Amino acid sequence: MTRARMPRPHEVAAARRDPRLLRALRERRQDDAWRTRGTCQSVDPETFFPAPNEPADAAVALCRSCDVQGSCLAWALDVGDCHGVWGATTPRERRAMLVAWRGEVEPDPDAVDDAGPPVRDRLLTLVPLS
Repeated sequence: MTRARMPRPHEVAAARRDPRLLRALRERRQDDAWRTRGTCQSVDPETFFPAPNEPADAAVALCRSCDVQGSCLAWALDVGDCHGVWGATTPRERRAMLVAWRGEVEPDPDAVDDAGPPVRDRLLTLVPLS
């Protein structure tokens, strides 16, 4: 397995203008139940995880017609998922979008991860208030 290369600056610049990323920014946290309404619910999940040498065209086409495309892509970018097709994007497209996403989106201060308390609480312990 080869490592994915970092996106080039022109790819990140193009990703910042991509309508799919702009929609994901608008629809971020707008719909927590998006998974239950996705077009993918009625399709074999393997369709969205093609082998590296197989085209992802069928999955991308299904995603383009989906009502929750923006929320789906926002989720994938939030968690940094770079496998499979999410929000009508391929892993390669998402790598460039991820760089743009991290520059545009503030971390959720109430998010809890495996490392412990919400980010906000950890930041307060690292940076004492004067």
